[in-house]
Amino acid sequence: MSLSITLTAIRKKSVFDANITHNLNKMADEAGIYRHLWRPDEINIKTAAELIEPLKAGLQKMKDNPGYFKQFEAENRWGTYNDFISWIEKYIEACEENPDAEVSAWR
Repeated sequence: MSLSITLTAIRKKSVFDANITHNLNKMADEAGIYRHLWRPDEINIKTAAELIEPLKAGLQKMKDNPGYFKQFEAENRWGTYNDFISWIEKYIEACEENPDAEVSAWR
């Protein structure tokens, strides 16, 4: 006879962390993804999996019409279309790699 003991701890671990200027909020709104990015809690987004399709759709909308979306760049260039596209792509990739991750946004 023997005694086996196991301690298992489930710890929350950040799997993606990124920051983007609020100067891009109008561009995000025009792409239909402002609330998904800045206010996921208000639309009951809990996991990364729930963000994948809406963010892909918004990203495609932006890529399909860059001239339109570039008009929403900040005059001081602190928040550009190209920077935002890259940031969204990385966010989508992280969501796809970690679909069960909990979503948190601080603004």
